[in-house]
Amino acid sequence: MTSHPIRTPLATDERSRGLTEEDAARRLADYGRNEVTARRTVRLHTRVVAQLRDPLIMVLLGAVALTVAIGDHADSVVIALVIVVNTTVGVIQEVRADNAVAALSAMSAPNARVLRGGSEREVPAAEVVPGDVLALGEGDIVPADALLAQASALLLDESMLTGESVPVDKDLRSGRPGAAKLSAGTVVVRGRGIATVTATGAASALGRIAALLEGRLEATPLQRRLAALGRVLAVATLALCLLVFALGLIRGLAPGTMAVTAISLAVAAVPESLPAVVTLALALGARRMAARHAVVRRLPAVETLGSVTVLATDKTGTLTEGRMVVERVWTPEGAVDFTGTGYEPFGDVRVDGRAAEPAELGPVQELLTTASLCNDAALRPPDEPPDDTGSRWTALGDPTEAALLTAAAKARCEEPSTLHQTYPRTDEAPFDSLRKRMSTLHRTPSGSLMVCLKGAPEAVLDPAVLDEPAQLLDRARDEAALLAAQGYRVLAVACGERTEAPMRAADAESGLRLLGLSAINDPPKPAATTTLAACRAAGITPVLITGDHPATARAIAMRVGLLSPDSEPGEVVTGQALAAGAVDDLTAVRVFARTDPQQKLDIVEAWRDRGDVTAMTGDGVNDGPALRQADIGVAMGRRGTEVARQSADLVLTDDELSTVVAAVEEGRRVYDNIRRFLVYGLAGGTAEILVMLLGPLLGLSLPLRAGQILWINLLTHGLTGVAMGAEPVSPRAMHRPPRPPHQHVLGHGLWQRVLFLAAVVTMASLAAGLSARAVDAAWQSVLFLSLLAAQLGVVMGLRDRLLTRENLFLPAAVLASAGLAVAALYVPFLRSVLETQPLGGTEVAVAAAVGMAGFAAARLSRQPWLRRLVVKQALVVKQ
Repeated sequence: MTSHPIRTPLATDERSRGLTEEDAARRLADYGRNEVTARRTVRLHTRVVAQLRDPLIMVLLGAVALTVAIGDHADSVVIALVIVVNTTVGVIQEVRADNAVAALSAMSAPNARVLRGGSEREVPAAEVVPGDVLALGEGDIVPADALLAQASALLLDESMLTGESVPVDKDLRSGRPGAAKLSAGTVVVRGRGIATVTATGAASALGRIAALLEGRLEATPLQRRLAALGRVLAVATLALCLLVFALGLIRGLAPGTMAVTAISLAVAAVPESLPAVVTLALALGARRMAARHAVVRRLPAVETLGSVTVLATDKTGTLTEGRMVVERVWTPEGAVDFTGTGYEPFGDVRVDGRAAEPAELGPVQELLTTASLCNDAALRPPDEPPDDTGSRWTALGDPTEAALLTAAAKARCEEPSTLHQTYPRTDEAPFDSLRKRMSTLHRTPSGSLMVCLKGAPEAVLDPAVLDEPAQLLDRARDEAALLAAQGYRVLAVACGERTEAPMRAADAESGLRLLGLSAINDPPKPAATTTLAACRAAGITPVLITGDHPATARAIAMRVGLLSPDSEPGEVVTGQALAAGAVDDLTAVRVFARTDPQQKLDIVEAWRDRGDVTAMTGDGVNDGPALRQADIGVAMGRRGTEVARQSADLVLTDDELSTVVAAVEEGRRVYDNIRRFLVYGLAGGTAEILVMLLGPLLGLSLPLRAGQILWINLLTHGLTGVAMGAEPVSPRAMHRPPRPPHQHVLGHGLWQRVLFLAAVVTMASLAAGLSARAVDAAWQSVLFLSLLAAQLGVVMGLRDRLLTRENLFLPAAVLASAGLAVAALYVPFLRSVLETQPLGGTEVAVAAAVGMAGFAAARLSRQPWLRRLVVKQALVVKQ
């Protein structure tokens, strides 16, 4: 489809000659380039140092130093390798994420048309300076703040700056505050204008909002929890070293032997695979999220999503399509509804829920044909062949007018190109904010003139414009008020005929016939309602924060289930009410409208002060500060601005809010896997400590040698432990509330489960060792194999989905570890290094039975009744 807009050219002699090239160069040197200060590039060594400053990594660095000091170079190499792998994966993920965002990013206005020395020329937007004269046309992005000097039917999309979904008319004659002001980053959707630049770069509106983004990034909940755990483990490690060393000396063992044993035990007590497990789980989560159209910019953000308790979402383009749609048309003969999404000219026309009959379409087709003639927009079909970016029908020109063209196609009206050929336009009176209507004149095949008019109901439903009975005008006004209260943008459409052409097109705006009303809206996305319902099922509180009109915000909130159908208008709080201090508790409000960037910051901060973990979605420049302030900032990748993308932790390449819910599920999966590994790793480490402490009391002088402890530690905390980070998501993950923000990583009964499993593994392993000693078997080797088998049994028993095929790496790692454990008993080299002895079939069977005991204990610890009992006892102890 094509359009045939008629534009009134601006007189050249009225234009300023603009700056000279010399003036422009001087001002560029004085004011600087027209760029918002770019984020500094993070150097590689800075990224590496940031990874190494993690408390758990620092504990491992200490362990490396200790093992090197005692000459245990093999184990020091293993631990150092864990550190290197963890750091490398973390750095690579951050670099990949930055590159992915850079690929999505584009300069907001790469070029600008300016007047220099009396002639128009195109220059890079970065070289625009204060005092430059801009020539703006349809589709141009305003490169800097400017003051409008001349305008012809100029309409700007300011949604990226204000959140307002309806384009703003810039009419110098209106006298409205701000009518002459243009802001950087806004888009011309219709008309032309001449403007003088007043501010560039950091001094522009875009730059002032970007200044709110300054501030140091705070640690994520996972980082805070693991940092606390790292400090606890560091203290516990030092205490264990001293305790075991002292007890050995008391029993008369050699100081050198006890020093090696104590340090080995301390290394075993620290789950050195935890950083690798965390990093692998986060990296796999980031990879899975990327496959589901979510680019993670900071690796720890993957887990933070699982902690989210509040989802603060923008409206335009997030909950809604971001595209205007005619949903209802009222005529004096009746009303019809339209189905379909966006600007795709496909859908049904329905009357009372059924398909409209051809006879019922007559009045609707007349209205939409008139609206198509009184129209300067066009629809552009998708790219052919379709590309990978989700190509779809798009609007050229005013989105509201494009919506009318789409509705006309659904009602099977003639193509706009055919209409313009049959009824060529001879004159027009463009829309402006004073008249609030637009009219066009067209020559009919019979030679007469057709008058087509559309505009705001208050400007059209006027006896001076329409020759209609007062009763019909009252009906139309009531219907328009009802539709407006439901959040629709309402346009009235009228037509008439003239035998002679008037002096001006506006002189023909009288004695017309009312055709009806069109109700236009930016409708919710099909998945918006189910997405918000999924949030509530997962214990996440959704909050709508928009810069749009309160009535529009309320209507959308009711349609997506954020507000109940019988909600009062007072449940929507405006930015004006916030500025007046009329709201005591911001966390009690679910819908905010007409908010500015600072107020979005205040809302997010109010939730955070209450202890909630917040996720904020947005796409506009005005969303940038709140995206940075939230625990998780989520930006739209397609329609989002550069400021929003650079402020976010997560970028949605498909602009779908449902992707956030999928990301939350991944975050919960990651945290569950980390906690599962902690149960496994700490239970095994605790069991090894208890064996070393209790064994001598039961007559086992030195239960395990240093090398045996480290071999057990290597096999259980190595590939087996790391494989736990790839476990699939729990079926219950999105049907439980998020964990309390301040809950310790070992909270909610986790440390009690650690003690339970450690006790079972310790008792079963010591029983096997004591029984072997009773029959004069190689009890130390039996104890070694039993302790290792018990921990491998635990890791399999802790699986949430026991027989799943999604993570075959874990059973493979368990089998490999079991094979290496047996090799330690029969391979001569390993036997000499670890000081083990071969075992017979009976002793191996005993060790296998201990492994089954570990498996059974792990399955038992997962039972809901036992977990509730453990949590209840923990609360009693705490009280």
